[in-house]
Amino acid sequence: MHKFMRAIGFSQLTDRQEQQKLITDVILNASRRSYTSNSKETILAEFCEDFAKDMGIAVCGEFDENDKFTYDYYYPYLRGTGISSTEDVSVERHADKESYAGVCDDIKVGVSLIFYLQNMVPYVKAQYENTLPIKGTTLTLSGLSLKGSILLPISKNEKQRQKIQKASMNRNQLIDAARKGDEDAIETLTLEDMDTYTSISKKILTEDVFSLVDTYFMPYGVECDQYSIMGEIMDISLRVNRITEEEIYVMRLSCNDLQFDICINKQDLYGEPLVGRRFKGVVWMQGYINYPSI
Repeated sequence: MHKFMRAIGFSQLTDRQEQQKLITDVILNASRRSYTSNSKETILAEFCEDFAKDMGIAVCGEFDENDKFTYDYYYPYLRGTGISSTEDVSVERHADKESYAGVCDDIKVGVSLIFYLQNMVPYVKAQYENTLPIKGTTLTLSGLSLKGSILLPISKNEKQRQKIQKASMNRNQLIDAARKGDEDAIETLTLEDMDTYTSISKKILTEDVFSLVDTYFMPYGVECDQYSIMGEIMDISLRVNRITEEEIYVMRLSCNDLQFDICINKQDLYGEPLVGRRFKGVVWMQGYINYPSI
């Protein structure tokens, strides 16, 4: 049983027979079907059905030479909106099944961002046809969360916001230069980090950490595509799973200048989400690579 099913409104799904009925329903009534060859004998297939706007279940498997479909695995998804990153993305296959992980080195995040690839069929097709790498791709990220809380924002006036934005742009430029081997940029970043550490060490004695840290994006646990995040809520909507009638919050977050959508079951969210407030929780990161020629 996939534990992130409750994030899209299936919190009561615990029975294997009910799970199998749901998977069969997705295969028979899928709103989107994708196919491609992954060898001379088999065809890779993915069936997707939405149970609320932009969120649902994907079932993946193969058709053999006798046109018989063999179910392999399924996963819940949230289809994100907008463009999260324009940096290059590399893709690697998981060891146990025909699923893929993407890696994006976006300087805004500070770590190599690893995500579960949603649209694997176009990638497998390009790989089979030997047309990789494809230039001009963009990345749309999304996340599923099982538990989260809402925090009040840090009060900032317009002058402070502009100062923070300018400092962030300067830091991104320094990180980009440091990656290219600029020793002066590396030294400047090291000194800035030392100053930041000294400043926070003094303030943390009398102030709460969440009044000092506006947003963060950190790897969580042993699974490489799960992250502990805190980000500012840019947009919010409440959607209903048409099967279970459970309510799901979908929020667009700005986290370390990276924007993406996340969804969480209403009963798993502590606090009232509003635009401008902050969401804090753990998310399973997914991504959709936008190919310009596909």
